[in-house]
Amino acid sequence: MNYIEFKNNFGGFPVIATSHIFSITHKVQALRNQLSRWQEKGLVIKLRKGLYILNEHDRKIHPSRIFLANALYAPSYVSTEYALGYYDLIPERVEDVTSVTTKNVKKFKNSFGTFIYQHLKTDLFFGFKEILDENKLPVHIAQPEKAILDFIYLNLADFKNKDTDVFTLSYRWQNLDILKKNRLLAFAKRYNKAVLAVVNNLLSYMKETA
Repeated sequence: MNYIEFKNNFGGFPVIATSHIFSITHKVQALRNQLSRWQEKGLVIKLRKGLYILNEHDRKIHPSRIFLANALYAPSYVSTEYALGYYDLIPERVEDVTSVTTKNVKKFKNSFGTFIYQHLKTDLFFGFKEILDENKLPVHIAQPEKAILDFIYLNLADFKNKDTDVFTLSYRWQNLDILKKNRLLAFAKRYNKAVLAVVNNLLSYMKETA
């Protein structure tokens, strides 16, 4: 298979897995060698082992970084810092795309940026929603309340036995009025007692500043 044939076959794919490629050819090793040459020429971009995307000029779909985060490592959903930035709950621009997964901790770096995955237990893998990115591709991102909870849970030592200054001075959380308090509390009860204590502290702070 030459590059023109490859492009015609896969130009409409947002990402290309080796399983897609090898389903249409029996010459596996020959195609592996071609993929390496195409990468060197900039025709194909490697996202991680076994996952590729066509160069910017030849691909028909330009997937969002959230879509790529979901595709790079599954099951996962975007959460913590990146999701907090997405919902404008923090003022900083977040460059690394942060996600949670039931699998092992992982980090990928490619030409689209850095993608970081933190581990959650299976019973805490909930509270995300499906939205459509700018290409109408489905992507999974935490609901704002779950993004807050995942962040607290994964950084619990920074929150335990702290007063409410931790929310505004240490982390500069803002626009907390978008959070649904009932949902936040219901979700928090599915975590441990330490997380629930932090959330009760946060709810008190939100009531005081309302």
